Amino acid sequence: MNHLDILPHTHAAGTIHLPGSKSISNRMLLLSALAEGATEIRDLLDSDDTRVMLDALRKLGVGMESLGGNVWRIAGVGGTFPIKETELFLGNAGTAFRPLTAALALCGGHYRLSGVARMHERPIGDLVDGLRQLGADVRYLGIEGFPPLEILPAEIRLEAPIRVRGDVSSQFLTALLMALPLAGCAAVIEMATELISKPYIEITLNLMARFGVCVERKGWRRFTIPPGQRYRSPGSVYIEGDASAASYFLAAGAIGGGPVRVEGVGRASIQGDVRFVEALQAMGAQIAMGDNWIEACAPASGKLKAFDLDLNHIPDAAMTLAVVALFADGPCVLRNIASWRVKETDRIAAMAKELRKVGATVEEGADCLRIIPPARLASGAAIDTYDDHRMAMCFSLVALGGVMVRINEPNCVAKTFPDYFSEFAKLVR
Repeated sequence: MNHLDILPHTHAAGTIHLPGSKSISNRMLLLSALAEGATEIRDLLDSDDTRVMLDALRKLGVGMESLGGNVWRIAGVGGTFPIKETELFLGNAGTAFRPLTAALALCGGHYRLSGVARMHERPIGDLVDGLRQLGADVRYLGIEGFPPLEILPAEIRLEAPIRVRGDVSSQFLTALLMALPLAGCAAVIEMATELISKPYIEITLNLMARFGVCVERKGWRRFTIPPGQRYRSPGSVYIEGDASAASYFLAAGAIGGGPVRVEGVGRASIQGDVRFVEALQAMGAQIAMGDNWIEACAPASGKLKAFDLDLNHIPDAAMTLAVVALFADGPCVLRNIASWRVKETDRIAAMAKELRKVGATVEEGADCLRIIPPARLASGAAIDTYDDHRMAMCFSLVALGGVMVRINEPNCVAKTFPDYFSEFAKLVR
């Protein structure tokens, strides 16, 4: 088995320049493709998931050019995609699969969308139900409610509000919001349930506005897209550093003394995961922030405090906290994390199993974890990563307990952060 052994460390300090945000990168690529005019995207994340999106857009007839240095020029199609029949393989990239499903359903073409085996286990029924309400012809090619999908030409009707669930994934709402301006008329979306991961919807609305489409929001229950709006290129755009990726390095600073500074994200960020620092502060970590940087140090007392937190607003960064809990002074509880169940793997079950390998006592609930840190971390634990990039990155932090940790199949980090382990190695000693 391919693996990486991380040697024992007890201190972390230094500065890291973050790669671009995956959430922003793939949204920006799709909006640029649909817009009128060409868009120059700077600091685009170079990862498996963004390559999946680039390849899909190319197959759909979008012109693009790499300008070097993570800069891309995307020639917008000014509406629906010109290629009306093709098959797309989208790996395990949810930020590509869900929005493209919605956009293609409004393109009047014939498409087949598939992915890896795990993608075919990730639910998409709520999005398909929403699309069918407006007349889209989306069919399942396997198990009802899951990919792969076939999309056929259909007459789109937007006379009535679209009702969609928001308690499984916010990506379903994001997909509908980004696609509906293609219809050219007024559209209303009403939430049928509580909406999770609201900060990711804020990213979507912010980026749509940059491309000239404004959405009227009534709380988190009703979203209205006024008629007559279309996407227009803003010319040149920059991708923020990845706030989810920042969590690993900031956690390293909180555990390993610090200071650790991340550059590329800060007080001015549009990403909800910057609120990860609030959880670190609740544990006693010392945090400083600028508009485009964040710095973390260990508590003055030297020991992180236990926590009991609702983490619905930072589901990805919350995974990092599950490993930080190993270094707390008592039991820690992560609540409202049910969305972990339908990510790259069942992250609640996977996290519980791997934390036990390093000595923690873990109680697993339907939407929560209770973690009791061990008196001493087990050395030499072999951590399985389940083809989940965040599992691999999170568990690198175990080495800061002065123990060796083995990460199995470490290359899964290429999904969002191919250089993660070399960057992590720059900080620890």
